[in-house]
Amino acid sequence: MAKKYIGVDVGGTSIKLGIVDDRGEVLIKKESIYTDEGDGRTAIQAIKDSIRELIEEQDLSGSDISGIGVSAAGCINSVEGCVAKNGGNVPGWSGTEVCRELTDEFGYFTTLANDANCAVLGELWAGAAMGYTDVVGVTLGTGVGGGIITGGRLLEGAHGYAGELGHFPTHAGGDHCICGLDGCFERYASTSALIRTAVSEDPDLTSGRVLFSAAEAGDRHALDLLDRWIGEIAYGIAGLIHVFDPQLVLIGGGVSAQDRLLIQPLKEKVLSMIMPDFADDLEFRPAALGNDAGLIGAVYYLMSRENTARRQH
Repeated sequence: MAKKYIGVDVGGTSIKLGIVDDRGEVLIKKESIYTDEGDGRTAIQAIKDSIRELIEEQDLSGSDISGIGVSAAGCINSVEGCVAKNGGNVPGWSGTEVCRELTDEFGYFTTLANDANCAVLGELWAGAAMGYTDVVGVTLGTGVGGGIITGGRLLEGAHGYAGELGHFPTHAGGDHCICGLDGCFERYASTSALIRTAVSEDPDLTSGRVLFSAAEAGDRHALDLLDRWIGEIAYGIAGLIHVFDPQLVLIGGGVSAQDRLLIQPLKEKVLSMIMPDFADDLEFRPAALGNDAGLIGAVYYLMSRENTARRQH
C-alpha cells in the first residue's frame, strides 16, 4: 500500500495543502486563504489550522499519514527546519521554527524547504525533469526563484539557502533590490521587471497577458520589449550553465507556457552566449506540474530526508 504524506505550500497570502502518496500523485488538495490583518493569525498558526481541517475533513488517523513536507516562500534554513531572519513577506514568518512547531502539534516527522527548490524537486520526481541528474531550474514570476539539481541531488549549501537565483548579481551597480543588494538577477529578469519597463515605455502594456498578446499579433514594440527581457534572462542563465554544466534548463512560472515567444528565443540566446562544449545535448523545457510542483516537491524532500535518517541509523 502506498504511503501518504501531507504536503504544504506556503505563499504570501495563501496555503496550498494536500495528500501526496509516495509515487508523487496528489490525491487530495485544498487551498486556504489567510492574512494577518484583523485576526492576527501568523503563518504558522494558519498552517496548523489548515492541516487540522484537512485531517478532520478526510477523517484521517495518526497511522494514515507518514509525515509533513512543507514548501515555503522566503529564505529557508532547511537544515534547522526554520525560517531565516530575512524570511520574506509572509506574515509572522521570520525566525519561525516550522518543523518543531508542526512536530510538536501533530507528532509527524516534518521537513521544510524553499518553495522554488521544492518546485524543481517536484519536476525531477514527477514532472518535466524526470530522468535527468543535472538541472538548472529558473522560475520567472514576481521575482525570480530557482533550484539546482547536481548529480541527482538538490544543491542546498551549508544551511539550505542555496539556489537563491534571483539574488545573484548580474549588473554591477545596478538597480536596488528588495533584498537590500544592488543589481540582482530578478530586478531585470522577473516578469515584474518586464512589466515595469513596458509600462514606462507604453502605459497600455499593463500586464504580461497584454504584452504577450500584442507580441503574438506582431506588435514591434512588444516584440522588442520581450527581446530585451529575454536577453536579461539569458545573461543570467548563461552564467549558471558555466557554473553547473546542466543537462536541462527548466523554466517555470506562468510565462513558461509561451514556447514560441519565450522558450525558443531564450534557448537561442543562451546557446549564443555559452562556450560550445557546454551546449552539447543541452535541453530547454517548460515546467510541467504547475501549482502542484511545490506540494509534490515538499513530499519528495521529506522522503529523501526520511531515507537519509533511516540510513544513518
